[in-house]
Amino acid sequence: MRFKNIPVIIFFPWAVYALSCSRPAAAQTEFVMGTVCSVNLYEGGSRGLYAAVFSRLREIDRAMNANGEEGAGESEVARINRNAGKEPVRVSGDLIAVLDRALRYAELSGGGFDPTVGPLVKLWGIGTERERVPPAEEITAALALVNWRDVRIDHQGGTVFLTKPGMAIDLGAIAKGYAADETGALVKKAGLDRGIIDLGGNILALGSRPGAGPWRIGIQDPERERGTYLGVLPVRDKSVVTSGVYERYFESGGRRYHHILSTGDGYPVDNGLLAVTIMADFSIDADSLSTSVFTLGYEKGRALVESIPGAEAIFVFADKSIRGTQGAMEIFSLASGQYRIED
Repeated sequence: MRFKNIPVIIFFPWAVYALSCSRPAAAQTEFVMGTVCSVNLYEGGSRGLYAAVFSRLREIDRAMNANGEEGAGESEVARINRNAGKEPVRVSGDLIAVLDRALRYAELSGGGFDPTVGPLVKLWGIGTERERVPPAEEITAALALVNWRDVRIDHQGGTVFLTKPGMAIDLGAIAKGYAADETGALVKKAGLDRGIIDLGGNILALGSRPGAGPWRIGIQDPERERGTYLGVLPVRDKSVVTSGVYERYFESGGRRYHHILSTGDGYPVDNGLLAVTIMADFSIDADSLSTSVFTLGYEKGRALVESIPGAEAIFVFADKSIRGTQGAMEIFSLASGQYRIED
């Protein structure tokens, strides 16, 4: 599995500093889960707590990253994939919890979100030195191995089994959400109620910023340089996650191919959307929904979001229009004259 490695939500530290009377404690940043992860606990931060947080992130990464050679360093997901069609693999409770939620979203999205998308991801190789436009026959062969219904979880025995040889799990669209929630739980267990957890653009905003106002999360403009935002969401105790065509892509023959692949035809999703931002109570839901909703498109995607308690969405279209669910649009502030809000 390859995790998203470019932030797509921009958090504005200046908004915190401008309204805070005391200088916040330094954040800690490390490269974990294939991306830059930053945690800022402000006045509550300590070396011990930061160490525990990043130790937990590395533990989750060791279980869910599909990379790694066979042997002592092999992840649980890699072992499952290597044993596809052969035998069940005993795994941790972390992995079973994530797969359970992944299969739930696979069902809710009608397979638009599918944790067995690994063969397609590997085939396209987007974001690696192997990226290419595969021949149609190779895409057809890979699609035959993508089916979330062929994942068998034995909760009592603690095992996972892929029924067909060549199948492969890829948790890049959900694992960081789970990791953010687990990190947030550690922070709250330590008695803290304020902080920003940024796992490569998966944002979990705990409590309120110094000064008691909401955290201000900027949404990246999909068609401009990094750090250019099109609008702002003020949030408290929420996760904000975006999926978009600009996160990872390559160009071939004058055409751009992005990393969000359709489990219907095996090609990058093309439905008029540039990006979808999800706001939810739990980061695992925001992470899963951002991909699910993008693949489903506006009408079906919006309906799915509105069926999830506490979830809201903002849709950015190629024609520069922006739409969203009621709760999101009530608080969203447009900051770019290049876009327009539509009902």
